[in-house]
Amino acid sequence: MLRVGIDIGGTFTDFTAWALKPDGGEINITFKVPSTPPNFAEGFKNGFTQLLERVGEVDEVFVVHGTTVSTNTVIERSAAPVALFTTAGFKDVLNLQRLRLKQPTDIFNQRPASLVPRHLVFEINERLWADGSVRIEAKEEDILRAIREAEAAGAEGVAVAFMHSFRNPAHEELARRVIRDNSKLDVSISSEIWPQIGEYERAVLAVLNAYVRPAMNSYIGEIEAWLHERLPNADLFITRSNGGAMAATEARAYPVQTLLSGPASGVTAAQDLAQRLGDAQILTFDMGGTSTDVSLIRDANPTISSEAEVGDFPLTMPVTEIEAIGAGGGSLIAMDGKVLKVGPRSAGARPGPACFGHGGTNPAVSDAYAICGYLNPENFLGGKMKLDVAAAERAIAPVAQAMNVDAATAAEAAITVATSNMVARVMPYLARHGVDPEDVTLVVYGGAGALHGPLLAQEMGIGRVLVPPTPSVFCASGGLVTGLVHDVVASVHGRTIDAESLKATLADLVGQAHEWLGKQVDDAKITDRRLSYFAEMRYQGQSFQVRVPLDEAMVENGDLVRLAEAFHAEHERLYSHCDPHGAVEILEIRARVSGNLAGPSARTIEAGEGPASAALAGSRRIRINGAWHEASVYDRHKFGAGHVIDGPAVVEQGDATILVPPQYRAETNRFGDLIIERL
Repeated sequence: MLRVGIDIGGTFTDFTAWALKPDGGEINITFKVPSTPPNFAEGFKNGFTQLLERVGEVDEVFVVHGTTVSTNTVIERSAAPVALFTTAGFKDVLNLQRLRLKQPTDIFNQRPASLVPRHLVFEINERLWADGSVRIEAKEEDILRAIREAEAAGAEGVAVAFMHSFRNPAHEELARRVIRDNSKLDVSISSEIWPQIGEYERAVLAVLNAYVRPAMNSYIGEIEAWLHERLPNADLFITRSNGGAMAATEARAYPVQTLLSGPASGVTAAQDLAQRLGDAQILTFDMGGTSTDVSLIRDANPTISSEAEVGDFPLTMPVTEIEAIGAGGGSLIAMDGKVLKVGPRSAGARPGPACFGHGGTNPAVSDAYAICGYLNPENFLGGKMKLDVAAAERAIAPVAQAMNVDAATAAEAAITVATSNMVARVMPYLARHGVDPEDVTLVVYGGAGALHGPLLAQEMGIGRVLVPPTPSVFCASGGLVTGLVHDVVASVHGRTIDAESLKATLADLVGQAHEWLGKQVDDAKITDRRLSYFAEMRYQGQSFQVRVPLDEAMVENGDLVRLAEAFHAEHERLYSHCDPHGAVEILEIRARVSGNLAGPSARTIEAGEGPASAALAGSRRIRINGAWHEASVYDRHKFGAGHVIDGPAVVEQGDATILVPPQYRAETNRFGDLIIERL
C-alpha cells in the first residue's frame, strides 16, 4: 500500500510518502517540487509522477492533500460574484457585522468590505421564532423572485442564511430545493455548514462556502480525475481546518472547512510526535518565508478554537488554534525614523532576500542570517542554491549606516527585533492558556523554524527544543498520520437541560458523526474509531464561553453535576478563579469523531557508532549574543541515535539549517529527532 502527504505552498509543493511492499519492506520518500501558480494542479501532477516512478506498483493508495486554493481565493477576493438570501429585515447583516473595529482608536479605521455587495443581498419574507417554530412561512414564489433577480445581477452562486435556521433548517432546505430545481446557481445553506447561534457568523460561513466552492470544485476535480486515471484504487482526502481530513467529495461540497488546513496539518504531525514521546505540553513553531505560526498541544491534544479569522472574516467553527506571531525569513528590515523594524512587508519568493541572488536589494531576515554566519553560502539547501553574502551586506548597509554600526551588528540587531516581536505575541498566547514557557517543548519546523526557534527559546526561557527529521516538509508529513475528523454541534442555549435531554442530544450527535464517517471511505479501511464530547459553557452573564471535555460518566448518565464541576475546574485553570455557587449555562454540545487509516509506525534510526565528531563537517564564525563565536558545523545525516554535541554549533541538512546556541546541548534520539536543551 501507499500513503502520501502533500502540502502545496506558494513556492514549493512538498511530498512525503510511505509505501509498504508485498514482502513487508517499507519505503519512505520525502522531496519537493516547484509549485506552479496559478494552476497548482500541475505541481501536484509533476510531483506525483515522480513519486510513482520511485515507488512502482501499489495495490491500495491513500492520498492526503493540503491546499491553499480556498484560502487564496478569499484573501485575493478572486472568485465570481455570489448572492445572499436572507430573512426580510436583515439585508445589512453582512455590513453591520458586529459593529466592532479592530483598531477603535484609529479614526480612519473601517470595517472590511463584505464578499457580497449589498445589491446582491435579497430578502425572503420568512421568519422563525427563536425556538425554531414557524412565524412566517417561506413561499416558493418569493424564492423564485430572488433567483431571477440574483441571476439578472450576475450572481453565479447563492448563500442562504435565515434567522434561527440552526434550530429548524426547513426554510433553508426549501430555498435550496427551489434554487436547484429552477436555476444553475450553486447553493450553500448555513444550517448544513455549522448550525450555531449567531446570524452574522453563520451567514459569513455560508457566503465563504459559496464563494470558494467553484475554485475548489475545479481544482479537486482536476487532480481527482488525473489521479484516478492512473490509480483507480486511490482514495483522495483533503486536509481540513480542524486538523483532520475528509473525502475529496466532501471537500468539494464544504470547502469552507479547508480554509486553515495548511498550518493545521503541521500541528497534527506535532500531535503525533507528542503521543510518541509522551511530552505533556508542546508549542509548535512554524516559520516560513512570510510569517510564523504557533499552536499549543496539551496532553497530546491540539488546542481547538471557534474564533479564527481568514482574511477579513470570522471563521466560527472548530479549527486547530493557530496564532500568527510575526516575521518570516523573507520579512524586510528597515529603519522607521530612528527605530529598527522587521516586517510586516516581505521580499516574497521573487525577488526574495538579497542573498538569494534574484535581484532583491532590500535587506530581509534571511540576509541577516547569512551575514551572521548561520547559513552556509556554499551548501544552502544541500548545495542547491548559492548565497551571495556580499549582496546581503550591501542591502543592509543603509540600515547599518543609520544605526552607526557595522553590517554584522545591524544584522544581529534585526534578528533580535524579529525575536522580540515573536516573544511579544507568544507570551500572552501562553498566558491565555495558563501555560508557563518553562513547561513546554518547542517543536520547530518550516523553512526557517530550526534556525530561529532556538533563538526564541533562549529569549523566552524555554529549556527544550525539538527539531523533527525533515522540518521543512513537516506539514506534509502530517498527511501520513492524520485521520478522518469531523465535528458536529447542537445549540442548546436558552433551553432547560436535564439528564435525559443531555443524553438524547448526545445520541443524536453520535448518529450524525457515524453517518459522516461512513460517507468518507469504506468501513474496512478504517483501523480505529474514536468519539469525544465537549460542552461550551459559561457563567450566567458572561460574554465568552469555556470549552469543557465530557467524560464517560457525563455522557452515559447525563451527569450535569459532574459537568458543572468540570466547568468550574477548567475556569479556575484558565483564569485562576471560579464561582462554585454561580449559575452555569450550557450553550452548545459538541461531538468529534475520528477514524484512522493505515499508515506508518514511528521510524527509528540506528545507534551512533563512535563519537558525534564523525559528523563534523568543519567550523565557521557565527555572531550570536552580541559576540562572534567559532561554531562547529555538523552534517545531520551522519548523526546516529545518542550522538551529542554542544553549542555553539550549526547543524546542516538538505532542507534546513539548525542553530545550537551557546550553553545548549543537542542530542539525537532514536526517532531521529534532534533535542536541543539548555545546560
